[in-house]
Amino acid sequence: MLYFQSTDKNFNLYQGDCIKIMPTLQANSIDMIFADPPYFLSNDGLTVKDGVIQSVNKGNWDKFSTDDEIYRFTYEWLNESRRILKDNGTIWISGTHHNIFMLGRILEQLGFKILNMITWEKPNPPPNFSCRYFTYSAEWIIWARKYPKIPHYFNYELMKKLNANKQAKDVWRLPAVNKWEKQQGRHPTQKPLGLLSRIILASTQEYDIIVDPFSGSATTGIAGAILNRKFIGIESNDEFLALSKRRYIDLTPNNKTSLKQKIREQISLI
Repeated sequence: MLYFQSTDKNFNLYQGDCIKIMPTLQANSIDMIFADPPYFLSNDGLTVKDGVIQSVNKGNWDKFSTDDEIYRFTYEWLNESRRILKDNGTIWISGTHHNIFMLGRILEQLGFKILNMITWEKPNPPPNFSCRYFTYSAEWIIWARKYPKIPHYFNYELMKKLNANKQAKDVWRLPAVNKWEKQQGRHPTQKPLGLLSRIILASTQEYDIIVDPFSGSATTGIAGAILNRKFIGIESNDEFLALSKRRYIDLTPNNKTSLKQKIREQISLI
């Protein structure tokens, strides 16, 4: 079900399960997909965030009963992602060691070619609560294209320019979400605009169509709107959809300019 659409029809939010909504999208029509799927970490444990001990539980959407159920779910949405991608399209998937190996295995089973494993290093990670192993300070992002032998789009020169005119590496040191990105509300797994802006700039061109099947607070769509891309987001949670809509409505011309400057400072240049 269409939840919200901008007047220019370039920012679209659908409410529902991505497994049900993605089949309604046209085959071979999408330039890029960014997905931040559930990590399935809501196990009633504890963590430290902002100096406070908190539950790791994110919500029912982060809970599945069996490994087989998780595998089937992951296979289904990735298979549908491949169907809707253009032949030269690419997909980016964020994860941790809890799910990244399964994601990589299924991508290869479906015929994708993995291009990079980006390491997103967080400069100020939360401390390890148990003190029994190293502090988790990074997430990984798989970048893959639809076919092994069909070239994909990569803005190599811009990525080099963003990296002080040196070839860009697969380790990105970017800050976590800033307070100014949460002015309209909070999402438990929100990604920073700087991270999504770099991904979008690297692998799409202006007016390309981007899909996020786990849209959350629509950071992918907000970054896309700032950078003149078209966006289709899918989200089931009413609260997150309302937050996404508020974030988009807040994108006045003045706010776009301001956000662009802040993102520029995070990733060097836009």
